[in-house]
Amino acid sequence: MSVQSPGTVVLIRPHRFTPNSQTADDNTFQPLVDLSNLNEHHHTAHGEVTVVAETLRANGITVHLFEDEHEGRPDSVFPNNWFSTHAGGHIAVYPMCTPNRRTERRQDILELLKQNYRVQDVIDYSGLEFDGIYLEGTGAMVLDHVSRVAYVARSQRADPVALERFCTNFGYEPLVFDAVDDSGIPIYHTNVMMCVGTRFALIGLELMTSRDRRDEVVERLTSSGRTVIELSSAQIKEFCGNAIELEGDRGRILALSRRAFTALTERQRETLEESCRLVPVDVPTIELAGGSIRCMLAGIHLDRRRHQDRWPTSAPAPFSALGARQ
Repeated sequence: MSVQSPGTVVLIRPHRFTPNSQTADDNTFQPLVDLSNLNEHHHTAHGEVTVVAETLRANGITVHLFEDEHEGRPDSVFPNNWFSTHAGGHIAVYPMCTPNRRTERRQDILELLKQNYRVQDVIDYSGLEFDGIYLEGTGAMVLDHVSRVAYVARSQRADPVALERFCTNFGYEPLVFDAVDDSGIPIYHTNVMMCVGTRFALIGLELMTSRDRRDEVVERLTSSGRTVIELSSAQIKEFCGNAIELEGDRGRILALSRRAFTALTERQRETLEESCRLVPVDVPTIELAGGSIRCMLAGIHLDRRRHQDRWPTSAPAPFSALGARQ
């Protein structure tokens, strides 16, 4: 098994999905959308998540699928922003920048993890929200679990105070850089421009403003034996960087959207296929919210409890927020 690539994920199936108007200010990947027919968005997003779950399971990935019927959580389909899991039995809970995203934190998900995996502690940083300090999980950070490096594009969603606390608690070295889009607007989440796999890294190097920092990032990635695959600014807009490597029953796969797969060059695909199989899935409705496949999947890096051979893959009852049943 790869330390970098989990074989289990948490996935949220929304019943009231809609692009989040509160996140549009700094998320340039989120287009203007006609919201006159919300029921259509609800239906198509629900179906897209169902297909993602089925596709991952067909490739040997364990999927814990949770339902969300709450209409006040438009971005709940992106759980990787509010929690992450780590080898040794550790869970982090993160402070979220946008007020209407803070209710995405769900105690039922944490309880399922505690019941079925070896969890030593849960470190909750969410109280930092009261001080205007945010760190949106593995959206804000792209983690190299092998070399213990946290790659971070500087933004209001990745506060240095919270980042320092996380890196100290979890044993990562922060490597922070500035990255902007074609209009000079900071990249809102690092994971839309960067993906670190076991033997490769996808990254939009031309978005990084400092050549010295760019060279340092490349050196760190290549020194760990990875092949660096550079993505153009146009490919980043197509979510080519928003992919995730997972460990299936037939080896590693790279889960990415059909849109991203189409935007990759033939040579880039060939290079990736030297390390893993590419598994594209259509999620055009979800991508209207400014995120893609990587944002949808919270990887589980915890050890399973040995006394349980089987466990539930969805929660028996939904929770509206941490500690509160609907």
